[in-house]
Amino acid sequence: MAGDQTLPRASRQRLRERTRDDSTRSNRTKTTLRLLLYAIDVLMLCTAFIFGYVARFYVPVFGVPPTQPFLDYVPMMLLQAVMLLTVFYFSRLYHQRRAISRFDNARDIFGAVSISLVLASGMQELLFKNTPFDVDYLRGMFLYSWLFSVVLLVMGREAHRIITASMRRRGIARDNLLIVGTGRVARDMADRINGNPDLGYHIVGVVSRDVKPKGRMGNIPIIGLYNDIPDIIDDYSVEQVIIALPDARRTEIVDLVTLCQRGRVDIKVYPDIFAYMAGSMNVDDLGGTPLLTVRDIALRGWKLSLKRGLDFLGSFFGLIFLSPLLLFIAFLIRLESKGPVFYTQIRMGLDGRPFPIIKFRSMRTDAEAHGPGWTVKGDPRVTRVGAVLRKTELDELPQLINVLLGQMSLVGPRPERPHYVEQFREQIPRYMERHREKAGMTGWAQVNGLRGDTSIAQRTTYDLWYVENWSLWLDIKIILRTIWMAVRRSNRNAH
Repeated sequence: MAGDQTLPRASRQRLRERTRDDSTRSNRTKTTLRLLLYAIDVLMLCTAFIFGYVARFYVPVFGVPPTQPFLDYVPMMLLQAVMLLTVFYFSRLYHQRRAISRFDNARDIFGAVSISLVLASGMQELLFKNTPFDVDYLRGMFLYSWLFSVVLLVMGREAHRIITASMRRRGIARDNLLIVGTGRVARDMADRINGNPDLGYHIVGVVSRDVKPKGRMGNIPIIGLYNDIPDIIDDYSVEQVIIALPDARRTEIVDLVTLCQRGRVDIKVYPDIFAYMAGSMNVDDLGGTPLLTVRDIALRGWKLSLKRGLDFLGSFFGLIFLSPLLLFIAFLIRLESKGPVFYTQIRMGLDGRPFPIIKFRSMRTDAEAHGPGWTVKGDPRVTRVGAVLRKTELDELPQLINVLLGQMSLVGPRPERPHYVEQFREQIPRYMERHREKAGMTGWAQVNGLRGDTSIAQRTTYDLWYVENWSLWLDIKIILRTIWMAVRRSNRNAH
């Protein structure tokens, strides 16, 4: 091959043989895991059906218990299992999804289970009426079966996810991946994949435009040139190809995609200028001319009212239920040091308008006598109570008052002080666009690990994505993830 100069022939041969052996074992394991997933789903559904039948006797909330023996309901249970597998398949719940969150997974299961059970209930009349399998499928039994199905299927899927992740960390059940390109983007992508074995990728190597004398990109071998791609896909049993060439010409990308189109290989292309766009891309029609929308504001019209309703209810009931905790924290602050319990600070919110953010005081009263500054680890200005509040983020709870007053939202870009906003707007492209929505107590950047002293550019990218892709479910998911992360941090601090 033309790429022989990239890696010694003997090394390349050994790599091919090892990759083929690993691929054979991985394919067997992936098939087993796929069959296991089908079995878990059916088992969980049947278990839920049994629980629903039993629950009607001990918790007769929805009418009278069933009068027929359980065996009479077995055909209905099997029909539900068939419909579940069918709906799950067409909902792509059996397609490999590598980075979906638990919340999104639970939501998808909730919808698919609801559809499958409703379809099964409707088809019962069509298939079983006037047959020996015709039974009185009670409404209460249906509701219990639905509830248990959602819970048990989510638990079963989580167990399968843990098993699959364990296999991938041990180096099996992975897809062979080829990276096209050797630039910064290709290196970053390789580092992310190698740092996340749960994704289930095994990088067999990279291909480059030119010959690389050392034959490696970091610790990944360069196994050929662009024209070698078809042979490499066959020789190394490649299942995934990532073209990481953001600066490539359009004709070059088309040629590379053509070279990669072999068998059942999945091809992904790293975008060029669209990588800087935060919003999702949609195709609109203008008098028969298709236009690609790369920037749009997701939160407008009735959605604003819906989000405000969530903010009002969340902050109102949050202040009520958390009032004992808030009073206890206030008592501890006053017990440790004199001064106000609350600390207000001017931050920039919607449309760049300033507002006073409310927090529990976690520093000495003279903390900013010499001007504003970032809080650093082990900051001597932080009080003992304040250190605990900051670790657990309980100092942020008074911002529920800001949310109730409409100055903030439960979820949104975190607000910064005017002093820093003036700096960031000059340094970070599109920074001020994050102010198109209200500032939030938590945000998409924070639940993705970008808290405190982290990259402002990265946080801005996440904030812009949130602004242009808002949905009620996204807000709920961020709130749940924030609570879960706070609980985990509290447990770690307790130990």
